[in-house]
Amino acid sequence: MEDRKSIFWSIAFTLAILVAQPSDAQPASAVPAAVATPAVVPLTASPTAAGAKSEYVLGAEDVIEIEVVGQPDRARAHIYTDGTIQMNLIGKLMAAGKTSPELGKEISEALKAGGYFSNPVVHIEVVSFASRYVTVLGAVGAAGLVPINRPYRMSEILARVGGVQAAAADYLIVRPETGPEKRYFIEKLAIGDSTEDPFVTPGDKIYVPIADVFYISGQVNSPGNYPLKTGMTLREAIAKAGGLGASGTDRGVRINRGGKKMKLDVSGKIEAGDVITVPERLF
Repeated sequence: MEDRKSIFWSIAFTLAILVAQPSDAQPASAVPAAVATPAVVPLTASPTAAGAKSEYVLGAEDVIEIEVVGQPDRARAHIYTDGTIQMNLIGKLMAAGKTSPELGKEISEALKAGGYFSNPVVHIEVVSFASRYVTVLGAVGAAGLVPINRPYRMSEILARVGGVQAAAADYLIVRPETGPEKRYFIEKLAIGDSTEDPFVTPGDKIYVPIADVFYISGQVNSPGNYPLKTGMTLREAIAKAGGLGASGTDRGVRINRGGKKMKLDVSGKIEAGDVITVPERLF
């Protein structure tokens, strides 16, 4: 008799999860009107800071696999756009905003309260991370969406997309879902301290632009166009072009900037699109 009862509840639990799978046309009762997608929990400057969770926080469109430990079957459930899952035995449950252990504990308590199991242990595994991600675009190895299943620093996200391309600028731009955009120097992300390599927040858009260029000709060893680094001086630009030629001088260097001609001291800053002409020594 006990074996039959165990088999019955195993089948009932499996069916309860299977009916929670979304269809092309979700029942109107499954998604209440005017219910917004739950806001994601931001990752703060420290994974142990208030409001941050070291485990993945579930969200709308994630796919989870649910198992009652000791039962033979596992089943998958898709979290609806309102953040809920629907189960026949225990009804609608809010899944978004919770970690897998938190949701598993809630399901376990509901099954126990309903008399379906005496002391169930529910294990939940995320099989598709769809709700919490950052978007990485621009001059990187492999642009795209990067799932955030734990707190990630900016340098880790760059590593996951294959780093930056050779033609990339020396900075990146981060635009969060709310608030102003910010710039971060890539070199400082790599070698700076933790304050210069912040944690990303789900929903961030990270853009690595192609570097601006300057042009240099005249008495230098390697004339041509070169990527412009932030704060680059004329002295650094000449060095980038292989240094002065045998008859070159850094005095009286002419700059064509936006159609206007000017002279620039070696400590002066180069701007995007500058055309630099290095003159020849008179004697």
